[in-house]
Amino acid sequence: MVLSTPTVHVRDTIELDETEEKIFERLLGTLDHYGLKTELRVAGGWVRDKLLGKECKDIDIALENMMGSNFVEKVRDYLLSVGEEVQGIAIIPSNPDQSKHLETARMRIFNIWVDFVNLRCEEYSDDSRIPTMQKYGTPEQDALRRDLTINSLFYNINTKSVEDWTNRGIEDLKCGKIVTPLPPKDTFMEDPLRVLRAIRFAARFRFILDEQLKEAAACDEVKAALSAKISRERIGAEIDLMISGNQPVQAMTYICDLKLFWVVFSLHPQCELSERCDSDCVTYLDCTWNLIQLVGHSTFNDEQRRLSFYAAMFLPLRKTMYKDRKAKDVPVVNYIFRDSLKQRVSDAETVVNLHNALEKFLSLLPHFVPNGDAKLAEVDLGREYVDVPLTSKESKLRVLTGFLLREIKDFWRVALLMSILLYPTDVLNKNFKPEDRRALFVEAEKAINNLGLDRVWDGKPLLNGKEIMDALQLKSGGPVVSKWQRKLLAWQFAHPSGTAEECREWLKETHSSSTRSAGYMEELNGPNKKKSKTEDCN
Repeated sequence: MVLSTPTVHVRDTIELDETEEKIFERLLGTLDHYGLKTELRVAGGWVRDKLLGKECKDIDIALENMMGSNFVEKVRDYLLSVGEEVQGIAIIPSNPDQSKHLETARMRIFNIWVDFVNLRCEEYSDDSRIPTMQKYGTPEQDALRRDLTINSLFYNINTKSVEDWTNRGIEDLKCGKIVTPLPPKDTFMEDPLRVLRAIRFAARFRFILDEQLKEAAACDEVKAALSAKISRERIGAEIDLMISGNQPVQAMTYICDLKLFWVVFSLHPQCELSERCDSDCVTYLDCTWNLIQLVGHSTFNDEQRRLSFYAAMFLPLRKTMYKDRKAKDVPVVNYIFRDSLKQRVSDAETVVNLHNALEKFLSLLPHFVPNGDAKLAEVDLGREYVDVPLTSKESKLRVLTGFLLREIKDFWRVALLMSILLYPTDVLNKNFKPEDRRALFVEAEKAINNLGLDRVWDGKPLLNGKEIMDALQLKSGGPVVSKWQRKLLAWQFAHPSGTAEECREWLKETHSSSTRSAGYMEELNGPNKKKSKTEDCN
């Protein structure tokens, strides 16, 4: 995906809403009340977004000559003195691993959290991203220390004016360019996380990365620093913001083009992949993005969309395993989530489950779509359900699909979407026609709904565990009851109109028949069977 240079409308002045007016009035009132000689500047994203005409409630105040915690105390005392409520105060200590370089004071004013921090003047050590602040910074020093020129703008509350201390922040915003205030390699080596932030903002606003910035981001020294100096938690957080954002494909395309894909999504040492695997990952993501737009954005909630993009991007890795300490095969996708990105265990489990479910959907898809050429007999139902009477193709399909949907639950449409990328041919092998794949998805979804299986996992079994034990005259539960519970569900899927009494009678008859068969086989093969004369002679 290649973006053309955008045309960006940038406002000449910042228009405050009513709440912002009141907040800034209280802050200026605090200065007057205590005779404080300091200037208050709103920094960063709020200024950028207001100039672009976007709403932003993330207000960060940069203080010229005092700590945020000291100023917040003054604001609190001032508000109390004029009879106004103090809603909440918090002090957040510096935490470089969480991108908190300096102590931050937070205060809730008119139901908006406002952050206060002093202007920055920082230096970084060679092997760490922990900054050392030697003194209060000037506005220019603070601006030059920020990640991007478009994030280096200030709104001076005292003078009600926008300040551009890099002398190019406004111009870069108008041109839609992502540029660093200082030489890009210097900026990235000070804080390599800025590479990913640059990519995220470029994708979010559909801006163009500066050529010198791209050259610096792709150099081996910066890539090594990104791996060595930045915590995996922070890398994972930036990636998740990209995947959850409005342009995940463009973000991952930049990461791939800059040769950062395997720096970000680091693999277990045992794993080796093809040279084009990173670009294949982005291709699957791109196809999924396009398909979701056609299917309908509202078909999936935010969490389903987010994990569908991860699942699509890691499709080329779904069968790649490594051995853990117990010599057990573990999906490398699990490693990426848990070790490379330090994301939730539940995310890893969901994506792995989606990959497993899509393989099962692939065997069922021919029976959901027009002109399917497979025979349902080719799909193995499993020995566990051999006793369940299946009188039609539809009943067998209901059993297979019912159990699959119970495994994947709310994510069954995502698993179906993933399988559509591989059926009838892999999108990597032929020209991808989103409209054709959309038609397949709609037909399959319709067929499943016609079987009455949507939200089947919410349905209750006709008989509970105790009722099964009573029907089969079992004295104890355990694995035997669990086995019959699954048989009961299979019968229930195959007989959607069946009653509890009919199910109970089937259980009794089947159990009785299997018991007789087991007794007969034991009589034939048991250890105490009577030996024949021939066996005695031998």
